[in-house]
Amino acid sequence: MNLPDYNFLSAPLWLVHALHIITFTLHLIAMNFLVGGLLIILFGKVEDKWNNSVVLKFVKMFPNAMAATVTFGVAPLLFLQLLYPKQVYSAAIVSGWFWLVVVVAAIISYYFLYAASFGNNINKTKTYLSLAFIGFIYISFIYSSVFSLAERPVEIARMYEANQSGTIINPQFGSYVFRWLHMLLGAVTVGGFFVSLLGRNDEKIFRLGKNYYLWGMVSAMAVGMIYMFTLGDMLLAFMRSPGIWTVTLGFLLSLGSLHFLFKKKFIPAGLMLFVSLVAMVISRHVLRLLHLEGYLNLENMRFEPQWSIFILFLICFVLAVVLVWYMLKLFFSKQESA
Repeated sequence: MNLPDYNFLSAPLWLVHALHIITFTLHLIAMNFLVGGLLIILFGKVEDKWNNSVVLKFVKMFPNAMAATVTFGVAPLLFLQLLYPKQVYSAAIVSGWFWLVVVVAAIISYYFLYAASFGNNINKTKTYLSLAFIGFIYISFIYSSVFSLAERPVEIARMYEANQSGTIINPQFGSYVFRWLHMLLGAVTVGGFFVSLLGRNDEKIFRLGKNYYLWGMVSAMAVGMIYMFTLGDMLLAFMRSPGIWTVTLGFLLSLGSLHFLFKKKFIPAGLMLFVSLVAMVISRHVLRLLHLEGYLNLENMRFEPQWSIFILFLICFVLAVVLVWYMLKLFFSKQESA
């Protein structure tokens, strides 16, 4: 019996790439709001913090941010599976049990966010948020480990041949620990932007967000540079690719957004921050293709259009974005009137 061949693209490669980059950027915005905002709320120093209206607003919004993070995370994961099914699946199998625990950690963290949003005891609120934050740290680390391993087919084969228990964490820590830290510090930066935005009328909260935005950005840039130097032989290829130009663009736009944020001009600051995130996602995409050069050539993949599926996806995607925008607008209008 011949098994069906699913190794084909159901849409043009350029469209799949574009949708992957756009949806992953939206996922990053929601995720960074959640993780970065959570870190700042937990560790930021503000007088009478847990009675501050902006802090309480964030605590109430965290469950919604978690829902948006998961919702916007589904599409880029599906596009990733469409483009790199063998690589991602194989890497997930090697770390199978850690990968499965991600679902458990996400559900438990979601519960703790809801418990914090409904609670009125400060100590319990801090405990719930801290436990949720630990869950997100675990999820982010496992994702970095697995997706970094997916770019190294030879390592996957070697590890699976030696141990098929599904209990292996990617041992090449140098290949992804700085990448992981870069993502976390990027989340702190974006979280700082949203803290500044929502606390723009509270000078103490605005200053808190501004400081985290500044030092988060500086730290993310420094760690990003270190990560580039850990690429080894891949660095030269990356320097010759379009990825170096998107990195430079993201760097310049980030500095520009910092300038406008300090002046409380949030629209240009937010737009520059958004485009810098897109540039970062493109750079990461280029680097993944360089890692897989010789093992995967997407240009040679068979194209068998399935336009009905993509049209249905686009309709659902646009509706989801509109609904999230409407819910946010409704949330903030009620908060302001209250």
